[in-house]
Amino acid sequence: MLSIESVSKRFSSGNFGVRDLSLSVRGGVLGLLGPNGAGKTTLMQMIATITRPTSGRILFRDVDLAKRPDELRRRLGYLPQDFGVYDNLTAYEFLSYFAALKGVRDRKRIDEMLEIVNLHTVAKRTIGGFSGGMKQRLGIAQALINDPELVIVDEPTAGLDPEERVRFRNVLSDIGFGKLVILSTHIVSDIESIATEIAIMKEGSLVALATPEELLRRCDGMVWEIVVTSEQFEEVRRTMRVSSAVRKPDGVHVRVVSALPPNGARPAEPTLEDAFLHTMGHGPGAKAAA
Repeated sequence: MLSIESVSKRFSSGNFGVRDLSLSVRGGVLGLLGPNGAGKTTLMQMIATITRPTSGRILFRDVDLAKRPDELRRRLGYLPQDFGVYDNLTAYEFLSYFAALKGVRDRKRIDEMLEIVNLHTVAKRTIGGFSGGMKQRLGIAQALINDPELVIVDEPTAGLDPEERVRFRNVLSDIGFGKLVILSTHIVSDIESIATEIAIMKEGSLVALATPEELLRRCDGMVWEIVVTSEQFEEVRRTMRVSSAVRKPDGVHVRVVSALPPNGARPAEPTLEDAFLHTMGHGPGAKAAA
């Protein structure tokens, strides 16, 4: 369905946003995972035909998007990271506008999308009074209004509360059958329950493309849990790859990704967070919870 062949994007400054990246996916939900600055947004903008690659080709259903971008645009749903709205319009008017732009004439589709993103009760309110999360949900609705074959969403859960995140993940999971959904994020939990494949980027390059199960298998036997004091935790965080840490009455329970077990460690079952850290292979970091 989507084939990316040795694609690079070099900016006028000489820096590369994406460097010699190749991947091929048939359908389902592709989680595009990587830290901020990894090149995810640049790659998605090229797939969405907003910008052109400096070199290489991107094909969707065997169509070269640089040569025939309109072939995709009619079948594309896109939610950029910075999504703007018209504050003077109501939610219904805003979505009607985007429906018209995308050739959707069925008014029931507008009502259906507002209900899916849980905005049907405020459809007649002006967007200027919406919270950031409500505006994000409206952006999700406009991306899906034309029942697209390819859906691209860039950091879509920013501003959403936990319940809204679950709702959004369920929506993407439901539409992934027979289509391709690309979800870019730096938050592993956004994709761990819905991604059929995960592409991990670092510094503009692709470092892994695999199913979640395969990523977990790759770090099997390399995840450990140790219990340390708060004072010891600072040293552990500096010297080891820490995927998570939770403070409990008996001390800080720390998950460490390492080929060799730390002193006093017991083996732990890998999570996708562990697998991501293992794949990235960079310096230590921690996500502590009090």
